[in-house]
Amino acid sequence: MADAPARLVRFATAIADRWHVLAVTLAAGLLLCLSFPPFGWWYAAIPAFALLGWVLTRASTTLVGGAGYGLLFGLAFYLPLLPWISGLVGAVPWLALSFAEALFPALFGLVAVAVRKLPGWPLWFAGLWSAQEWLKSTVPFGGFPWGVVGFSQTEGPLLPLAYVGGAPLVSFAVVLVGFSLAALVLAIVAWWRRDAKARAAAPPSVVLPGVCVTLVLLSATLAWPNVRKAGLGVADEPPVTVAAVQGNVPRLGLDFNAQRRAVLDNHVRETLRLADDVRAGRAARPMLVIWPENSSDIDPLANPDAAQLISAAAAAVDAPILVGGVVAAPGYSRTNPVSNNTVIVWNPGTGPAERHDKRIVQPFGEYLPWRDLFSKLSSYADRAGYFVPGDGDGVVRAAGIPVGITTCWEVIFDRAARESVRAGAQFLAVPSNNATFDEAMSEQQLAFGRLRAVEHDRFVVVAGTTGISAVIAPDGREIARTGWFEPAYLDQQIRLKTTMTPATRFGPYIEAALVALGVAGLLGAMLHNGLFLPARWRGRRSTTDDDKGAT
Repeated sequence: MADAPARLVRFATAIADRWHVLAVTLAAGLLLCLSFPPFGWWYAAIPAFALLGWVLTRASTTLVGGAGYGLLFGLAFYLPLLPWISGLVGAVPWLALSFAEALFPALFGLVAVAVRKLPGWPLWFAGLWSAQEWLKSTVPFGGFPWGVVGFSQTEGPLLPLAYVGGAPLVSFAVVLVGFSLAALVLAIVAWWRRDAKARAAAPPSVVLPGVCVTLVLLSATLAWPNVRKAGLGVADEPPVTVAAVQGNVPRLGLDFNAQRRAVLDNHVRETLRLADDVRAGRAARPMLVIWPENSSDIDPLANPDAAQLISAAAAAVDAPILVGGVVAAPGYSRTNPVSNNTVIVWNPGTGPAERHDKRIVQPFGEYLPWRDLFSKLSSYADRAGYFVPGDGDGVVRAAGIPVGITTCWEVIFDRAARESVRAGAQFLAVPSNNATFDEAMSEQQLAFGRLRAVEHDRFVVVAGTTGISAVIAPDGREIARTGWFEPAYLDQQIRLKTTMTPATRFGPYIEAALVALGVAGLLGAMLHNGLFLPARWRGRRSTTDDDKGAT
């Protein structure tokens, strides 16, 4: 205990000595947050990684220091990115999730310091960042891809790279540009600080980072014509009219499920309004109608009243409705109320047909991992659902059209939309329920749909209970969108597409190559630092290297 004051003094001194580095790290994390919706300053991601690169390549930054700076960067990024979680379940889950996600940039900071002495460090740093994004999108409990850098670039010039390699390639390109610009500035400053004779003898080492920036910009430029062409459409892509219905909910909050009859009524009412507008010539007749996730939390397969309402809406609009419902799963009982979060094709006259059971369910929301443990840690744990994942390829057929379904949470994961498109989906539908969150969350989720449109050369139709519903073209443009927290519908012509992009075909292999690049850099650094060498050889190697430096 007597050493406690001394430790406190040493800690305060360490903070004071590093205040400028800590401030830069915090600024870098905040800049990265600003690149995401609702701010959408995509260009802020570039200086964010340039500043982080400066922090991690400082000679005084140790391995432990790199982890600490990475953790601070992650907290400065995730805390302001995810506050919509706290509005409904309290501050503890928000803080816990933000800290858990910040551990991945901390890991990146640790390994980045290990590889910074390798030539071309920006390239290795970018590969390591890709590796940590892959890791955070995989573990724990299936991962949390929210905050993947590529999703911040839906308004930026690097978005066309999604056509080639999806979100992982866009992320890699952004961080590579940021780190390369840091390397350029650091090399020029180091060169300028030399005396005139040394400057004349050796120019600054700017070739490799300059080439990296040039290749990224050139690649995005070459990909843009394909993306632009996809957005314009071609003559042999058949046009169809689809509608997205946003029925709204009586009020926001976790108790929206208690309002489920009112929510169903709202979506029926808005669909009937669409039908009236079609008959009056104010709207085009849709071939199919998309309702949001949880638009019928009353099981329409078991409840005759719900089924009758939906059938009346489908008959009125004379088109199949993709109904977001909750249905009992095999093994359902009062003590084990397992359910499927499903999208059912409800045909006029004949009722339910094909269905898509959500394949990727959200931990701590739709189900509770380790329920016995977590239910003891928080009273909010009991609010988690009992949803179980479905199977299938994510494609349903409505009005003869193969539709790829990525229900809300699923759109965040690369594999969901890719599997649907590879199974024949000619456009993507994203039925969502954001009634438990806020508009900022909805804006962020909409960015996922915009990138998926470019990634797979498909129109994307987003239908939300409260918003934001939108129709997105294959070049990422929003053709139409609704307001937040209002009843509305979108009735829009889109084109059915069958082409396969490079990202659709080879996306997982491209991501694996980027991750392998980071791992190769780490292995190279371990070899360079002698970590794989026998202990008796390390001193000999160090002496040899010193002799080479002396000559």
